[in-house]
Amino acid sequence: MDIQLKDVLVMKKKHPCGSCRWEVLRVGADFRIKCLGCGHQVMIPRTKLEKNIKEVEKTLDK
Repeated sequence: MDIQLKDVLVMKKKHPCGSCRWEVLRVGADFRIKCLGCGHQVMIPRTKLEKNIKEVEKTLDK
């Protein structure tokens, strides 16, 4: 799966704040993602993240 910095990920499940959109801050074996609803940041392994993605919204400012 091709995920780059600044991409917005739409996840299958919602965050407790109600948002299901996350911005990618770090890419590698682990990802750092930030909730676009409340700003909470988490580190998550690539395998777990890729399983829970519904859609990837690419950014145009690269």
